[in-house]
Parts: sequence; structure tokens; C-alpha cells
Amino acid sequence: MPFAVPARDEPAFDVPALIARTAVVDDSRRLSALLELLPASEAGSDLVSWVRRGEGLVGWGTAALVRTAGPTRFADAAKWWSEVVARATVTDEVGEPGTGLVSFGSFAFSDAPGDSVLVVPSIVVGRRGATTWVTTIESAPATAEAAAVPAASARASAPGADATALGANSARFSEFDGERWMAVVADAVERINRGDLEKVVIARDLIATLAEPIDVRAPLTRLADAYPMCWTFHVDGLFGATPELLVRRERGLVTSRVLAGTIRRTGDDEHDLTLAATLARSSKDLEEHEYAVRSVADALDPHCSSMNVPESPFVLHLPNVMHLATDVTGVARDDRTSLQLAEALHPSAAVGGTPTADAVALIAEIEGMERGRYAGPVGWMDATGDGEWGIALRSAEIVDPTTVRLFAGCGVVGSSVPADELAESNAKLIPVREALA
Repeated sequence: MPFAVPARDEPAFDVPALIARTAVVDDSRRLSALLELLPASEAGSDLVSWVRRGEGLVGWGTAALVRTAGPTRFADAAKWWSEVVARATVTDEVGEPGTGLVSFGSFAFSDAPGDSVLVVPSIVVGRRGATTWVTTIESAPATAEAAAVPAASARASAPGADATALGANSARFSEFDGERWMAVVADAVERINRGDLEKVVIARDLIATLAEPIDVRAPLTRLADAYPMCWTFHVDGLFGATPELLVRRERGLVTSRVLAGTIRRTGDDEHDLTLAATLARSSKDLEEHEYAVRSVADALDPHCSSMNVPESPFVLHLPNVMHLATDVTGVARDDRTSLQLAEALHPSAAVGGTPTADAVALIAEIEGMERGRYAGPVGWMDATGDGEWGIALRSAEIVDPTTVRLFAGCGVVGSSVPADELAESNAKLIPVREALA
């Protein structure tokens, strides 16, 4: 059922008339992982993915696309999608979230000029539990019937052995001036301690130069294998494996996973349990986490009832780091879509700071780089408005076929130590570095 978007003066975007067909496919033996189905594509620019623990969505081709920018980037995309949904003809034999007409999006972190995108693939393959489906989407008039699940690409299924994916040699990473970045963190700490704000997230980037043009299926497969508890994503050249779910809206239930507070794992299980206990008692990390949870709960409160905000976080164990985590849940009280809820939540204290406006202004002043879509919402939405949006963390952007820009950020509070924050940022760069190596 099409959803309502408040009237406003929007720029004119092309709104195609689309026909979508979703059919169940026989995949009882689950012969192929979803990412293995992605076909070869120049730099993977038209490939999309949102996969976790073997389930989710992948797609390719472009049936429709809109690019937006600036302060109205979310509203413009939401308005365009509502008009696309209103004009579409949909046949859906499955009726699950993510079936029928579906779009994938990635949005800029800040209101400054930058490119945000919402794309409707031509083919989407989804898997949830024992059900696998394929959706074909094309412009009217349409003649093709729903396709069968494509054969798995042998090259994508074994990227580690494929020299054409990333080249036989490891990526070369540019040296980063850690001293300069620690000086920026120290500046932020000083401003926090004099009362300008409570928390700010300072990010850094790293440039990787590849021996041969990138086949994005290779790092995606490595990330999904190494970090199955994360959401492995790719939209329009931005890819990664994020542990943080900004918001999920599914049949009226709203969920947000908040991560803030991090400690690096050592590989020694017994010692890591001790570190987890230390993290759970760390006043610095608990303070940072409290700000992030509060910002999410405050943003969702106008749109949700029966909210559950746990009093204490749990420790989320990932292969390279551990995080303090809290799952905030509620029941939707209005018809806001998952994208509109993502807009209401962005930027949370986990990626911006507290107070948000002051933190974002400080980021623009001292961080010294353009974030682009790093730390912005990334995910998918269907025609009902249900969907999942993560935060584009543990991520990288394909600048050109042989250049990739990696990102990492750290929450800074009054008790932060710049050298510790540098070590934490290095740990957060590991997933994508290893996926490119």
C-alpha cells in the first residue's frame, strides 16, 4: 500500500512506471550463497547487497535511480519512491518484507553538497529462512516472466583464488599521519572539557591503491565470511560490513541497534573475556554509549509507542573488536517509512556526537576530510515502507577501479586519550583492509 509523504516543494525527478514480479524459487538445498549469484560487472557499480548470516538481498541492473543532495536528500528520495510505488504494477507471490518492488539506498553523512542515491535493481534475489525468491523489475510494458535464480558465478564464489578480482598482489595503503589525527582528537577533548559539547565522533580515511581493477564481489564475499553477524552491503560503489543497524521497520515493529564503546580483541579467548568485562565497566565507554542510546531513544520516541530501552548494554563480540551494544525497540505509532525513520535518527550520537548540532559543526571545522556517504544510512526499503537501514561503518568507497578509500571513526569524550583512539581506529580499519589484501 503506498505511503504518504508530506507535501513540499521538491525538485522534479523522472518517475518511471515499473512492473515488478516476485516468485518463490526452489532453493531447498541452498546451493549458492547470495553473494555468489552476483554477476560480473564493471567495478560492480550496479551490484547491490544487504546480507547477514546467509540471508538478505542481492541485486543487479538498474530499473530506476534517483540522486539527491543537501538538507532535503532524504525527503526528496522518499517523495520519489512514493511516486514510483504509486505508478508501479506489482505481482508478489511471497509477501515478505523485501519482496515486490524494492529499492536500495546510500545517503551522505552531512547536509553539505554530496551525492545520495536510491536505486531500484532490475533483478533482486532474496532469502529469509527457508524461503528464496527472485524479483524482476522493468519498465512498462513488460513481457518477461519472473526469472529463475541465476547460476552462481564461479569467479565470485572463490574470490580469494581469483587474480582478476583484486590482482595477485596486496593493496598498497597510503601512510596516514597519525600524529596529526591525534592532535585533532586532542583538540576535540579540550573543547569537550571546557563545556562546548559532550561527545564528538572524529573520523579518518585511508587510501588503498590496487594492482588491478577491483571486482567488488571479492571483498564483499570475504567480509560476509569473516563477519557473518554484520550486514554486508554495497550500493553505488560504497561497500562494507556494518555491525550497527540504524533502524529496521517490519510490520509495525521498529528496532535500532546502538553501538558505542569499543575495545580491540587480542585473539586469546580467555584474555578477551577479561577485556569484555573491563569494557562493560569502563566509565568512558559507558558514558559514550549512554549518549548514543539517549539520542536514538529521543529520536524514535515521537514515532513509536511501547518503547523498550534496556538499562544496561551487552557486549557484542566481533572477530576484531568488542562493542557495548543496546537494542532499542518500539511499536510504530505513525506511517513513517523505514527511510523516514532513518532520517529522524541520523546522525545519532554514535556517528555525530552530543549535542548533535554542535558535534556536526565541530566535525566540519576540525576533522579535515569530506565524509561523503561514510557514516550515513545505507540499506533497503520495499513498497510498504518496511526495510532495514544500517550505518555505513567498517566501509570503503570505490573512487576509481584501482583506488579505494577506507574510513574509520571514534567517539571522543572528555576522558578520551588520543593514542587510544588512534589504536581503536586502526582496529576498525582491519575488516576492509583484510578484505582488500
